[in-house]
Amino acid sequence: MRNKLFTIAIGVCAVLMMTMTFTADVNAKTMYKFGGGPAGGTFQFMAGGISTYPGVKAIKEFRVLAGASGGSTENVRKVDTGAYAFGVSYSGDVFLARNGLMTNDTTKYENVLAVAYFYGAPAHLVVKKGGGIKSLKDLEGKKVGVGNAGSGAFANCELLFSHMGVWDKIERNAMGYNDAAAAFGNNQLDAFWLFVGYPSGAVIMAAQQNDIELLDLYTEPEAAGYFEKYPYLSKLAIPAGTYKGVDAPVPSYQDSALWTANKDVPAEVVYQLLSQIYSPEGLAHMVNVKKTAKSMSIEDGIKGVVTPLHPGAEKFWKEKGVLK
Repeated sequence: MRNKLFTIAIGVCAVLMMTMTFTADVNAKTMYKFGGGPAGGTFQFMAGGISTYPGVKAIKEFRVLAGASGGSTENVRKVDTGAYAFGVSYSGDVFLARNGLMTNDTTKYENVLAVAYFYGAPAHLVVKKGGGIKSLKDLEGKKVGVGNAGSGAFANCELLFSHMGVWDKIERNAMGYNDAAAAFGNNQLDAFWLFVGYPSGAVIMAAQQNDIELLDLYTEPEAAGYFEKYPYLSKLAIPAGTYKGVDAPVPSYQDSALWTANKDVPAEVVYQLLSQIYSPEGLAHMVNVKKTAKSMSIEDGIKGVVTPLHPGAEKFWKEKGVLK
């Protein structure tokens, strides 16, 4: 019995020592949380790529911890409050939030500052080939995946569909991209929406299970004055062959996915992180994490930014000659 109690005591001490060591290690550095996005989404890869880059992990003064989130609009709100130090959000969401123009939300989120441009995020609407959905109006009465609640995808879907008069006429299903692709493959959805860099793994998954089409998301909205109302959006085409069975370019539009920071994050922290990630080695690491990061470069460092920059970002981009 004595031996058994001794063994238990040794085990308890070992656990306590491990806990103390871990706590001391964590507390030795300031922790900065980085809000990414839903599992399988590009936002999560971008936040995770930054936090796992060896140059960032080697910084002695602080740590960056990436975590999943609802996406763009949730990140705006949490970066504003300081719950997240950093986040990934769409330029349009940051613009609307800072100006009190978010849907059903007149709060001005002025603590969110831009750091850098990541990539252009084009709108996708996936439908089944031959399924009869040829325009946004054809979605009426259909089951549509509209993105995770709290995400930039959801917010942008609501913005467009409301403008086009179909938001309240569809059966909305709020879910992440991978879940939507699976539901689409199981005939539980007639269409699903994404606002993400291409190629998207979720769309690739859907194309493996079904013959798909991507809806033209530029022509109808342009005729309805959508891009006059939201000038931060820009035209693009999703190239032919990006997805199996989609053999012609598909007109669409994009917003810019940005790295954002709370205004109280020290300028030197932002400057150090930019110096690591926008080095040749850092950019190569990001592309290795997600090919979408090919859009990241010094030259396009503040592309799509229409709101104020963080002081640490201003210093960095001025030194690089990008900001005058």
